[in-house]
Amino acid sequence: MSTHKNTFPRISNKSPNDPYLSLRRLADSSIARAQKLKQPTTIKPDEEALSAVSTASATVVKSPLSPRSYGGYSVSLSFGTPSQTIPFVFDTGSSLVWFPCTSKYLCSNCDFSGLDPTRIQKFVPKNSTSSRIIGCQNPKCQFIFGPNVQCRGCDPNTRNCTVNCPPYIIQYGLGSTAGLLLSETLDFPDLTVPDFVVGCSVISTRQPAGIAGFGRGSESLPSQMKLKRFSHCLVSRRFDDTDVSSDLDLDTGSGHKSGSKTPGLSYTPFRSNPNVSNSAFLEYYYLNLRRIYVGSKHVKIPYKFLAPGIDGNGGSIVDSGSTFTFMDRPVFDLVSEEFATQMSNYSREKDLEKLTGLGPCFNISGEGSVTLPELIFEFKGGAKMELPSSNYFSFVGSADNICLTVVSDSIVGPSGGGKSGPAIILGSFQQQNYHVEYDLENDRFGFAKKKCSP
Repeated sequence: MSTHKNTFPRISNKSPNDPYLSLRRLADSSIARAQKLKQPTTIKPDEEALSAVSTASATVVKSPLSPRSYGGYSVSLSFGTPSQTIPFVFDTGSSLVWFPCTSKYLCSNCDFSGLDPTRIQKFVPKNSTSSRIIGCQNPKCQFIFGPNVQCRGCDPNTRNCTVNCPPYIIQYGLGSTAGLLLSETLDFPDLTVPDFVVGCSVISTRQPAGIAGFGRGSESLPSQMKLKRFSHCLVSRRFDDTDVSSDLDLDTGSGHKSGSKTPGLSYTPFRSNPNVSNSAFLEYYYLNLRRIYVGSKHVKIPYKFLAPGIDGNGGSIVDSGSTFTFMDRPVFDLVSEEFATQMSNYSREKDLEKLTGLGPCFNISGEGSVTLPELIFEFKGGAKMELPSSNYFSFVGSADNICLTVVSDSIVGPSGGGKSGPAIILGSFQQQNYHVEYDLENDRFGFAKKKCSP
């Protein structure tokens, strides 16, 4: 147990008539996101297509990463000739990079987070001399549709077909997007990446911006740029569109010697999902989570939730696109009940739990300081992520109430486990004020506490 002054974050609310609406939206979107990650659309990657990717010059490039009111982080990228700079949701749980495209782009229900849909920035292909629609027989069309893509109207015996790559449709939790694949130039101040595959979305639902996919798929930004590693430090936020940002570092090879470790970081190897038949699971960054501690108590989580089985279900992933960490109901119940037991000296606010979708919640009125159990994730190799209290508790409604910022749903499988997919999803709220590194060259995950504000 540790004692903390009352310095928990307070999440801003844009709906004064309902002080809990913002939290409910963030909790609901985190759960919907988890459900989609757990039952993804299967897309088979193609290694031959991947080998056709252009190699960028060896360098390290940086791009600002900023918190946003919709619960995620935004990274600005520049595409086209001349370049057009567009904000994207930074997402390690998906792979396609796409932007709102053309002046006629439509987005329905895109005001869900208080965003004005008319202010969504759009990429206009006709203003770029480097924009090209990807053809159906282009190997990069297989990034999305696999080697058996159907090119209707094409003679399979000729390579001169002018039919476009089919339109894509992608689901993201409560939202979706659809469009065509383009070949474009991706521009950084000291680096240009030609022939980059990017989605030109013409219609979306509940999408506050385009998405920069940083997953393991062939079409992701790390794959197309052939990054050796990328890293970030998510600034502490209240989901209020602050101007504060930190750097997203993209390393194509010059910053480290092969096999070297970044000083100060603890590492744990990524693990593979044994169910290779569901290639969608292969896009995720699976972690070797071994134990969860609440205070000094080891919460005994059944192994089937900690490691993916032969059916692909179970295990834990890290996902910047999820706001709050998600746990399958059996895991969440064990963790939340342990918090409730160790915090039994505070009164429980169950009505608040129903309003916000978070819990357990406690009333701490009249307390100058609050004694909270630590929340610790221990990984293979002994690396421990000992979360500061502000990463797993938040003030809710007033300074009198705090809630655990971990979510779950009511879906339980027939064997008492989650319905499918990863059982634990480490969200961005729990990663704030951590230096996090995805070491792709050495297939490992590194992290360390760090004050991320500049």
